Amino acid sequence: MIETGYEYLIPPEEYLAAGVHIGTQVKTGDMREFIFKVRQDGLYILDIKKLDERIRACVKLLLRYEPSKILLVAARQYAHKPVKMFSEVVGTKYIIDRFVPGTLTNPNLKEYIEPDIVFVNDPAIDKQAIAEATKVGIPVIALCDTNNSTADIDLVIPTNNKGRKALALIYWLIAREIKKAKGEPFTYSIEDFEAEI
Repeated sequence: MIETGYEYLIPPEEYLAAGVHIGTQVKTGDMREFIFKVRQDGLYILDIKKLDERIRACVKLLLRYEPSKILLVAARQYAHKPVKMFSEVVGTKYIIDRFVPGTLTNPNLKEYIEPDIVFVNDPAIDKQAIAEATKVGIPVIALCDTNNSTADIDLVIPTNNKGRKALALIYWLIAREIKKAKGEPFTYSIEDFEAEI
């Protein structure tokens, strides 16, 4: 499960402790390449090396954009706090709860915004944001679990996108790596990003 000789961003045990590798009992064809194995109980297990590589790719991609032009979208409750913290730390915009249809496509809406890139927490729940970003030609990053479709997603980050600890770790790590790349201080713990139960 843990590849030796590969330098992970954090000790691989920390990924495992947060449950980022625990998928669902459903596997889509899109996510096959990211699956390490299937457990006896039928849960698909994601490959943490591929997750680690995709987090690096995500950081490189986000660094190309002005933080204020990055939009995070998350309807899932456990993603609200990590997304807010990420936005506070990195300086991005975010929409949690309901994504108002037309937010990216209708200039007459008061909610209308023009981000340069959109980062969604779950393609199944945040599909309106993906559809609108695709329509206007904005690239999309998405946290994808084993049951997600990756249609219209430019960068897939294969992870458990439902678990409280998993979400806290992923957003914390991406924020940390962005700050590190910019040579800026980062003093937050994973717990700072974790939603309350």
